[in-house]
Amino acid sequence: MRLVRKAMVDLLLRYVAKEPMKKIPRMIALARKLDRGNLHTVQIDAVEQALLDETSNWHLLVKKLFDEVDIKLIRKLVECFFVNANLEGAARARAAERKFDCNIPWAILMDPTSACNLNCTGCWAAQYGDKHNLSYETLDSICRQGKELGTYFYILSGGEPLVRKDDIIRLCEAHQDCYFFAFTNGTLVDDELCREMLRVGNFALAFSIEGDEEATDMRRGKGAYQKVIEAMDRMRRHKLIFGYSTCYHRYNTESVASDEFVDEMIARGCRFAWNFTYMPVGKDADVNLLATPEQRTYMYRRIREIRETKPIFAIDFWNDGEFSDGCIAGGRSYLHINANGDVEPCAFIHYANVNIKEASLLDALRSPLFMAYRRRQPFNENHLLPCPLLDNPEILCAMVKESGAKSTELEAPEDVEVLCAKTRPAAEEWAPVAGRLWEEAKKGKEGESATPG
Repeated sequence: MRLVRKAMVDLLLRYVAKEPMKKIPRMIALARKLDRGNLHTVQIDAVEQALLDETSNWHLLVKKLFDEVDIKLIRKLVECFFVNANLEGAARARAAERKFDCNIPWAILMDPTSACNLNCTGCWAAQYGDKHNLSYETLDSICRQGKELGTYFYILSGGEPLVRKDDIIRLCEAHQDCYFFAFTNGTLVDDELCREMLRVGNFALAFSIEGDEEATDMRRGKGAYQKVIEAMDRMRRHKLIFGYSTCYHRYNTESVASDEFVDEMIARGCRFAWNFTYMPVGKDADVNLLATPEQRTYMYRRIREIRETKPIFAIDFWNDGEFSDGCIAGGRSYLHINANGDVEPCAFIHYANVNIKEASLLDALRSPLFMAYRRRQPFNENHLLPCPLLDNPEILCAMVKESGAKSTELEAPEDVEVLCAKTRPAAEEWAPVAGRLWEEAKKGKEGESATPG
């Protein structure tokens, strides 16, 4: 059956290679046929409505994708990401969740290496040290175990993951049914890598950037901004898929969400934007970088405005909690495996009971800390307070203590009470603001449901 679905997708994509925008209805019809059990009817309906409206920014985004990206990459994106990761994988993951009574992740974030050629202010990756790597065999095993459970989407971070770009390309070759995605500082992107990415087809990049040149160089070092821009231009010449990732904080929030910055990123060829808020993880983390409640409110409203008006897929991982029903970590939608092999519930939660070099992926998902996540999610009825560290620090303290999880920061292990003390004042300031926004959002939804159809 899976081979039949793959053949159907391949046939349709060859069919839409010419005048693709006119053939969107056929693609939507195929998506409905592939959606076994009607698990994604709401999402497919929303996509159909957005793409068939020629005035929609989503319609423009897809049109630009077909015009500017190699058709082979679009074919692999549909096959691996939309069909395998979201349709095929979802059904298998739900079955595994029922069988094993644990969370099964939609995506696995893993660090091929802790090494990095930059030293960015406030980056927690350095707390792991720079001498740790996951062997190719370990990376390959994680993917094989993940697919057995229904996980077909693999995200790579670090360190700088492209320090291991040869092994990443090898991984993409070995798992042509999966989609791979890496966060990168862009300094190691060359023409050879671009040619290899085009050859394998199932690998995309998100370039880390902090807004304009001044804001980016402030955190990443002089010249970092220009190197990212050069890498984007190179990727675009090779007709590859890429986007950008920002960490918004007290000093750059307005910059990364400005029309000037977002429009420039779109003009450079970015198809998506991942927006993270700064988290004070690590012994030397600067709490003064935490975004203010006013800035977080601004991002809440601004990202929604960008989604409605600009041809780019923008995500705000904390403020989008209302769409994911709260926190997605702990294997509920994703987990993190650091370069030492420690299996953590989140990239920002450096505690674990299990190391992937000594236990299976399923063992990790059923470990005490992951099960503590599963029992408590969502951590707050207000899904604009999704995070157990940033928004509900008392819950993170309780989970780490009851599970007996140990700090995974090899350079300077951090007691969970010390970590949570950094975010508690910010959580207290944000809570009443989030309460007002949550009530506003609920009233908006009630109004939509009451509108005649």
